[in-house]
Amino acid sequence: MFALIFSILLQVYLFYVVFFFVAMNVVYTMLMILSYRKIMFYMRQNLFSDYGLMVKSELTPPVTLLAPAYNEEKTVVESVKSLLKLNYGKYEVLVINDGSKDGTLDVLIQEFDLYRSKQIYIPIISAKPVRGIYKSKKAVYKNLIIVDKVNGGKADALNVGINVSRYEYVCAMDADSLLEEDALQKVMKPFLEDSSVIASGGIIRIANGCEIVNGRVVKVGLSHRLLPLFQVIEYFRAFLSGRMGWQGVNGLLIISGAFGMFKKSAVIEVGGYRSDTVGEDMELVARMHRIKLEKKEPYKIVFVPDPVCWTEVPESLQVLSRQRNRWHRGLLDVIIIHRKMLLNKNYGVIGLAAMPYFFFIELLAPLIEFTGYITAALMLIFGTLHIYLVGLFFIVSLFYGVMFSVCSVLLEEISFRRYPNPKHLALLLAMGVIENFGYRQLTAWWRTKAFYDYARGKKEWGAMQRKGFNKKIDK
Repeated sequence: MFALIFSILLQVYLFYVVFFFVAMNVVYTMLMILSYRKIMFYMRQNLFSDYGLMVKSELTPPVTLLAPAYNEEKTVVESVKSLLKLNYGKYEVLVINDGSKDGTLDVLIQEFDLYRSKQIYIPIISAKPVRGIYKSKKAVYKNLIIVDKVNGGKADALNVGINVSRYEYVCAMDADSLLEEDALQKVMKPFLEDSSVIASGGIIRIANGCEIVNGRVVKVGLSHRLLPLFQVIEYFRAFLSGRMGWQGVNGLLIISGAFGMFKKSAVIEVGGYRSDTVGEDMELVARMHRIKLEKKEPYKIVFVPDPVCWTEVPESLQVLSRQRNRWHRGLLDVIIIHRKMLLNKNYGVIGLAAMPYFFFIELLAPLIEFTGYITAALMLIFGTLHIYLVGLFFIVSLFYGVMFSVCSVLLEEISFRRYPNPKHLALLLAMGVIENFGYRQLTAWWRTKAFYDYARGKKEWGAMQRKGFNKKIDK
């Protein structure tokens, strides 16, 4: 009797998995179509844009770049140098050393000839204590500020940066990332076009395999290792096929912590970044949506697909698993914190579309996928599922997985063409197929494990090992 009931339950659950799979792919298809239309519109709209005028115009708002740094000794100097060379009018580079245990602060002091200034620190947003504010003795680095503080995490470091910043617009990024020369101009453009814009995010691209000279990507390339190649495909799907679609209906729930521009007053209004979550970037955006909608104030949060931030991604399974686990724990935390908006019509597109998408698809999909594998295996063992049906479902699943990956690569190719080498395009298309055999299942397991880790109260980020960018100094 027990075996019969168990068998029926397995069949019911497998039916649910199949239904979920169909619904998920319908949503993905809709997002892909919407993203394509929005990217084509963006390309037409900005075809003749002269970003040089923004640099020359006195009306271009000054910006503070916030770069939290924790144990970034290998990359911080190269990154700061690249930030100091951006093609933008008036801006300051504010690096927040979040109590690093390595030589991050020491290499900055030595490289930029820093001295401890007497600038008064005013904590508008509550944060850990500041130990010192440093400035350079060299006039060429007059727009560089280094803040040394007690360790409190990335969110806390960003709050300190907001407190120290002088300008109304702040750009949050990672200290180990590189911005292209015109990235600030492009991510600032939406603010100039529409006064209701309170946040704008750019695209993150993978620097592994690229040739970097003095903090600039001079030649776009691909890594010779599988893990970074798989992540290129994932980033295409996340940014070009996901965020571009959601911003079209003002339903964008996440701006990458590696590159996002904010109106400072809007961030202060909602209380800054939360330090008790590992998903601080998404949580801030969700809170901005929530408060603006509750106040019934007009606002926009947008994604711009062109301004590029280059970052180094993990090349080992151990580091990558920690990163994906943390991302999923952060997503789960944000959903729980802002569960009030889920399926709540008072929050418009956010409540009825964006939050359900991130809950039912982004959050639950890996759990349902992984348990679906187990369910199918058990049904095969009990003889209640034919091997041909399993094979058919796997083929269909593979087809859709490959289709969305290939479409993301092609969307990149017909729009921005950052990989003009035909060999690179062929390699990426091949990766869109290969990732479905093992890598996809592995990431599903990492994200499924995040539920267990969250339940037992795991809050730490996990160490991220950096190789450092290729450094070539001009003679």
